[in-house]
Amino acid sequence: MFKIGIDVGGTFTDFVVTNEGEPPRYFKTPSTPHDPSEGVMAGLEDAAQAYDLSIHEFLDTTELVIHGSTVATNTLVERKGAKVGLITTDGFGDLLEMREGLKEDRYNLRMTPVEPLVPRYLRMGIPERVRADGSVFTPLDERALDRELEYLRQEGVEALAVCFLFSYLNPAHEALVYEKIRDKFPDLYTSLSHEVIPQIKEFDRLSTTVINSYVGPVFGRYLQHLKDRFAPYQRFGEVLIMQSNGGVAPIDDSSKMGVRAILSGPAGGVSAAAYHGQLLGESKVISFDMGGTSTDISLIEDGVPHLAHEKFEGGWKIAVPMIDIHTMGAGGGSIASVGPGGILHVGPQSAGADPGPACYDKGGEDATVTDANLMLGYLDPNNFLGGKAKLNKDLAVKALEERVAKPLGMTTVEAAYGVSRVVATTMAEGIRLMSVHRGVDPREFAILAFGGAAGLHAGQVARELRVDKVHLPAAGPVLSAYGMLCTDLKYDFSRSHPASLDGIDLQTVRSILIGLESQGREKLRAQGISEDDIEVQRSADMRYLDQVYEVNIAVPDPSLEDGAFLSEWSGNFHQRYQELFSYHQQDQEVRLVTLRVTMVGRLSRISQPQGTKSNDAAVSPAPVGTRRVYLGAWHEVPVYDIASLASGARLDGPAILESEFTTILVETGNSITVDGAGGIELHVALESLDSTAYSVRGELVPVDGDPVEPPAGDISARPDPITLAVVEHRLESIALEMTEVMLRTSMSQILNSSRDFSTAILDAECQLVAQGEGIPVHISALPIAGAAVREYFEGDMSEGDLFVLNDPYFGGSHLPDITIIRPVFYQGELLFYGVNRAHHSDVGGGTHGGYNPAASEIYQEGIRIPPLRLYDKGVPREDVLQMIAANVRQSENFLGDLNAQIGSVMIAEQRIQALLESYGPERLTAAVNDILAATEKQVREFISQWPDGVYRGESLVDDDGFDNKLVPIRAKVTIEGDSMTIDLGESSPQVTGFINSSYANTRSLTHAAIMYLAPTDVARNEGSARAVQVIAPKGLVVNANPPAPVCMSTNHCAEEIVEAIFKALSQAIPHEVTAGFSRRLRYAMTGIDPRTGRQFIWHFFLARGGGGASYGYDGWPNVGEVNVAGGIRAPSIELTEERFPFFVKCHELRADSGGAGTWRGGLGAICDLVYEGTEPALLNTAGDGIVVPPFGLFGADPGLPHDYKILSDGAERLLGSKEVGVVVNPGDHVYCLSSGGGGYGEPGERDEAAREWDLKNGYVTG
Repeated sequence: MFKIGIDVGGTFTDFVVTNEGEPPRYFKTPSTPHDPSEGVMAGLEDAAQAYDLSIHEFLDTTELVIHGSTVATNTLVERKGAKVGLITTDGFGDLLEMREGLKEDRYNLRMTPVEPLVPRYLRMGIPERVRADGSVFTPLDERALDRELEYLRQEGVEALAVCFLFSYLNPAHEALVYEKIRDKFPDLYTSLSHEVIPQIKEFDRLSTTVINSYVGPVFGRYLQHLKDRFAPYQRFGEVLIMQSNGGVAPIDDSSKMGVRAILSGPAGGVSAAAYHGQLLGESKVISFDMGGTSTDISLIEDGVPHLAHEKFEGGWKIAVPMIDIHTMGAGGGSIASVGPGGILHVGPQSAGADPGPACYDKGGEDATVTDANLMLGYLDPNNFLGGKAKLNKDLAVKALEERVAKPLGMTTVEAAYGVSRVVATTMAEGIRLMSVHRGVDPREFAILAFGGAAGLHAGQVARELRVDKVHLPAAGPVLSAYGMLCTDLKYDFSRSHPASLDGIDLQTVRSILIGLESQGREKLRAQGISEDDIEVQRSADMRYLDQVYEVNIAVPDPSLEDGAFLSEWSGNFHQRYQELFSYHQQDQEVRLVTLRVTMVGRLSRISQPQGTKSNDAAVSPAPVGTRRVYLGAWHEVPVYDIASLASGARLDGPAILESEFTTILVETGNSITVDGAGGIELHVALESLDSTAYSVRGELVPVDGDPVEPPAGDISARPDPITLAVVEHRLESIALEMTEVMLRTSMSQILNSSRDFSTAILDAECQLVAQGEGIPVHISALPIAGAAVREYFEGDMSEGDLFVLNDPYFGGSHLPDITIIRPVFYQGELLFYGVNRAHHSDVGGGTHGGYNPAASEIYQEGIRIPPLRLYDKGVPREDVLQMIAANVRQSENFLGDLNAQIGSVMIAEQRIQALLESYGPERLTAAVNDILAATEKQVREFISQWPDGVYRGESLVDDDGFDNKLVPIRAKVTIEGDSMTIDLGESSPQVTGFINSSYANTRSLTHAAIMYLAPTDVARNEGSARAVQVIAPKGLVVNANPPAPVCMSTNHCAEEIVEAIFKALSQAIPHEVTAGFSRRLRYAMTGIDPRTGRQFIWHFFLARGGGGASYGYDGWPNVGEVNVAGGIRAPSIELTEERFPFFVKCHELRADSGGAGTWRGGLGAICDLVYEGTEPALLNTAGDGIVVPPFGLFGADPGLPHDYKILSDGAERLLGSKEVGVVVNPGDHVYCLSSGGGGYGEPGERDEAAREWDLKNGYVTG
């Protein structure tokens, strides 16, 4: 009986067919995107013919088809899903569109907001509410539900999504809605959030449920169509569908949960990699799937792929268990280009399949990785895809010469070799970043490579990672289809149950686990799985008390005695945390968030074929020919036919190995062995010369495997352009690793949820070299902080030292932003610094939360830390740590956050030292200087295109908190040739209140303003600041003298500095500037939580304001202020209520708040929060924008200003923007309406369709 694995890809549909007692056979057929089942049936016809059977005979003797498909993925990414209606809790209908306040690109202000999968006019809020303990606060209003369901029917919705707050705890209201829907619309596709993912965090549950309803009908129709095609074959077995979690499920289950098949195709490849790894005896495997447009990587340990529980796809979050697949824009079709600064970039843009690489001769003119491989001799132009296609080498050479070689001043072959190196570095850095996220060392893994382009680059990637073994399985070209036959039935179940491990009710935990297992057993038995073939996997998502990101931990056997069960469970958590982040906090409270059970029904696996064993493995195989190949120099290299290589055969590089669908490059010094299944094991010679450390020009390459000693001294005067591209990518990757460590280990909401921190690398001169994901207001102040430490401790720094500061007059921003700096030494020389700046929840001072509107001196704002040595030659100075901690509220969280910062800069030190080891200090620092110079050149080039002149702009701060006077910030911007001067010298003198700015903060904001206007490919490093001179005389509000208070300055006057520059430059470059963003108006509350008796401090990050419109783009809704530009995440409502004594009545968009214009300003938001303590709490506000609204441009209207108030027993008290000690009584409402962004262009010129859309969706009401 036949078993068939089918993977439908974008270009080809792959088939693996097995029959008892025979080796598997592989087939490919062109995919048919208009109806993928056509390609499936065509491929099955081909397979039947290969077995000399008719299609009826073939399928009547087929017992199982396992099918992976991109239908669900493509439906989401291409926005071709169902018309969905949403039923949700009244007052929360806009959470889908608000997207937690995040915008993926912080610096690109001119981009289209992500279009919600359900438009606002189809999102229905129903009066109902469940509390954080699962009790019903407001019963479901069934009359309102009936009205809204009828409205959605009339609107012609094709599917419904239902998601109520806290339905994971109490699903009764969702169940009642479902009864109504089944009664009225029995055939309407419906998803209930408590069934899709019964987990805490409403946006995760909402987004996932909506995606399920969006893709479900399309995916279900396709599956039914496929089912119908098999119906005529009466003895045909069954079809199972590959799931994102690496398991399979029946068609009916897959139709109901289409969201679980979003990664269906890629999951097959990883499953096959896991299976192959076990057969090869590899316990740790990196799955490396390199195709035409992208590369997918995954980590596998002990035969089990790592899973993720959330992923963004098509701009939306999916929060179901799935194989953790990291996709990079690096494939055979990745486009190579040279930026204005002269740095080579490869990807993420791709030439695709049509027109494809230049060598495809389909009209493509861009140079790609495939063109480079052809130019270098790695590919046979006459035998591409087994001779089914021919490649045009002349077109490849032309594209490389024009697009890469000439701009870089290199020969064409040097350019092609550089493209190959850069794409390898890109992929290696992606693997490194994923490894950090998972707390593993990639050097301990083997790479299992597959996909059309993997064989040419896997060896280079392995060398970059210091991995010495790469496996390329015989089924590599169809490995995803192969993987379909290497998996099991798998069902994932989860239930959130937030609780502290201290005092947890273990009977409830056991009851939940037993219930989830019972659901799974029922499904598996329905599929005929015996009890002996059922496997139960139990885990839990857990975290420390104040963290937001969870760690998935194995749950012990529930039959253990309570004490042993808790001890093992807690130990598992601390151990895994230590593995991931290099430290743990034994005394911190551990919280359970979600229990998970995976039920596995084991299926028979595909048998591993055995190749023909060579009688004399020592005999070198005979090549089928030779080819001229470039490996740093030209070599005549033997070419081998993979199919003719016997098991056990061994050969040394350089060599080329070819089969119908793949080509493998064996570089000089490497060797291969043919394994027992006909696969290739590539041995990477790590002891040979590290090619990434040397110039493309004149690079020394070992010949015939002989090792070459590195030459003494520098190889060339300057690093070549390819080295610059590689180094730039490596440094940016290190900074991103720092971000990842910080995000996962910090304790406070303001860091781990709202992401108010930044990471960066400075060179020895304290120039900004690279930055991670961070807050624009922080970044350009970091070099000044580094310089302050360097000057303060000149001649007195040692390896292992670590420094701390927060003083704004020593390069800090404001006191809550604490900066940790780690000097990086190499061979006794200080060469770099790792830097982390993070906003702490409290730093002492006159009021909680760090912002003190009553402060008239910096001493009243908190503890002031000049540059201090925190570690002395690797030894923590506990006295300094305790002194600082003793001066802040909630010192335990403070120290936890500080540890997270320290961990991130230590990661930077390790990675930078490894980079220095590869390149040597002289060469690396020369490369850094050239990178900065290239960025400077690029910035000067675009400034030179702006019209020369003197331009003025003014922005006004509401007040300083001590009087009602407007405070002017004035910018005079002079453009002269390729340089710019920003003179803030006409701004207000420094003021009494806390809106004063230090020079470091002002400098950072001017740099951020120019980066907002720059082309999106400009690197944000020190080079980008060199063309801009900033004048900010001392004694002004933009460069105050100590001891002026400055705590609010990172928002105000920060935002006004950017606004004044935008207004000035709107006269020169009107199409680049944006209208005014919402200003920041925050509040912080402190009190006693009656549920715990503990003090809490809570920072308000809900109701983010709207973004300003720009030429061609409406503003983003709920994106926040311009100085963070979508970089701060709004917290979960459900987590907020579970953690703090609050009840949120509504959180939605504020209609009419965006300024009218040709392009409308983004909407602000509304939040009504009830304080549920039993004793009065204290609130302070700190911000602006109540008096001065976000400005419009070129005839557009401004956005509405903020409107914050407290509602108490029917009385209304307006809140000012700078108040301290406001009493909030139990039951009071804090009601906030945030401002919208300013519009752009005359309102009368707005497109009529856009105007009608605004009205239909209620963005405007008239």
